[in-house]
Amino acid sequence: MTRLGQVKESGQQVAEAIASALQVEVEIIDTELVRVAGTGKVRNDVGSRLLRGLVNKHVMQSGQPVFINEPGFHTICLSCPLTGSCFYKASMVYPILANREVIGTVSLIAFEDHQKDTLCSQTDTLMEFIGRMADLIGSKVMEREMVAERIVMANQLEALVDAVYEGVVAIDQGGIITHFNRSAERLFGIRREAMIGQSLVQKVPAMPLMEVLQEGKGFNSREVFLSLDGKKLHLISNARPIKNEERQIVGVVSSFRDFSETQKLAYEIMAIQDMITFEDIIGASRALLEVKTQAKKIAASNSTVLIVGESGTGKEVFARAIHSASPFSHKPFVAINCGAIPEALLESELFGYEEGAFTGARRGGKPGKFELANGGTIFLDEIGNMSLYLQAKLLRVLQERQIERVGGTKVIPVDIRVIAATNSDLNEMVQKGRFREDLYYRLNVIPLVIPPLRERREDIPLLLGHYMKRYAKLLNKDIQGFAKEALRACTSYTWPGNVRELVNVVEYAINLEESHLITPDSLPPRLKDGTKKRGSFAPSSPIPTLEQLEKEAIARALEEFGWSEEGKSRAAQALGISRATIYRKIQRYRLTPERPADGF
Repeated sequence: MTRLGQVKESGQQVAEAIASALQVEVEIIDTELVRVAGTGKVRNDVGSRLLRGLVNKHVMQSGQPVFINEPGFHTICLSCPLTGSCFYKASMVYPILANREVIGTVSLIAFEDHQKDTLCSQTDTLMEFIGRMADLIGSKVMEREMVAERIVMANQLEALVDAVYEGVVAIDQGGIITHFNRSAERLFGIRREAMIGQSLVQKVPAMPLMEVLQEGKGFNSREVFLSLDGKKLHLISNARPIKNEERQIVGVVSSFRDFSETQKLAYEIMAIQDMITFEDIIGASRALLEVKTQAKKIAASNSTVLIVGESGTGKEVFARAIHSASPFSHKPFVAINCGAIPEALLESELFGYEEGAFTGARRGGKPGKFELANGGTIFLDEIGNMSLYLQAKLLRVLQERQIERVGGTKVIPVDIRVIAATNSDLNEMVQKGRFREDLYYRLNVIPLVIPPLRERREDIPLLLGHYMKRYAKLLNKDIQGFAKEALRACTSYTWPGNVRELVNVVEYAINLEESHLITPDSLPPRLKDGTKKRGSFAPSSPIPTLEQLEKEAIARALEEFGWSEEGKSRAAQALGISRATIYRKIQRYRLTPERPADGF
């Protein structure tokens, strides 16, 4: 529809008013030569298209009005088939403009002699009059378009506000609620109809919008605690004052998001930043490639995985790679070390807690790692250190896929993949009653055994080269490689701390090295003479257990760094474990300065 066509009702009213006042006929033509309005003989032709319309075309093209007192004989009419026999006796045609664009014409028409006399005797006056009428019609078009545009903008704004995930609430300068979107309905559990037009102070007095209205200062990421119909809400809110052209505050608009969902979003962002794929796992040995192939196959499922391997072999790296290759890689990956957190805190870390669950509990409570990992993967490292009590709670999660926060009664469903890891022999722990048998079988659905570094020695040069380049760049050192003697020492070393120890050794060497090649003098003492003191694993040597290797590694680290508090911290750092873990292992293996670990 043309722009004039949108105001045809108003145009017809204007045409009839003019015709009645001047006793001449009126017609309004749009850019497609369609009669939008008309009176007299052309009244019945409204809506039809002009067959020729030469005069109207000329006026629309030139943008100038035309008065024809002898239709059929004017120069514009010479190409018309009705030349000399036009049924018009006279016509005055004026362009209609909107925003300087010609959108049609309005004409005064004489079909009778007395009408022609009127046009001819009052030409200048009527031309000015019809010009004003053209301006009136043009303004009507622009007014309607502006109203239509504002309606569209208002509808778009309302649709946009309804589409955003955050709950949006707005009030006017009197504190009356003017907007309450669909997400706000979901978040607060209140229908929009019950909120719009109501006083904010009466409906939700704890909502901090009135202070913004009074002080004129908004806020970002403020924690808000509300209680509605017995339901406690813990929210994150942003608010801004609304100002008019005179910079006066005329309202407030605010957004709300559930606090726990905000935490989940933060974990999702962190998970994306820490994305690790199978291509990031360095190594070309047969043992490692077989494990990577197996891990890639199981990545597509949602089955529970138990990763077994010595400390420092990269169990979490494999867990992250499995998550990255899974269908829910865009969801959170949440890792927690069950051996580094005291049991009293581990329960609340895993399952979260409600407000008032214990002394010091955070207002509004706190979601646990299972909630934060919902939809994605939770990685439970050092699962063997979990108490029997928490093992029972974990078993319930695996069976029922739901949790309860500490101090809460509400059952929260969770849809997660569990990947557990251990450097202990869980089967042996089951036999000794230190690990639940039913949980063991629940976890051991898909076992994945990561080989220690000594069983894939061909990967050692690759790892050394990779981390040498990384730390040389980080430490701004021009180091090109390893000297032959240093490389021989590294490849013959048993690496009880596995890849984690190797990384620490490379960083240590690059810090000390002053030449372009890493020499034996820059390596830690245990690598330079480690094979002389303890020997390497000969084919005929008995294969040590994981516990023996761990015990030996801790004892050697303490022997090197000392038994002081600082020495234990440095030993833990060298082994790639936490300070809490090394204290627990010292107690477990009953290590003392006078009683070192037995050699192999």
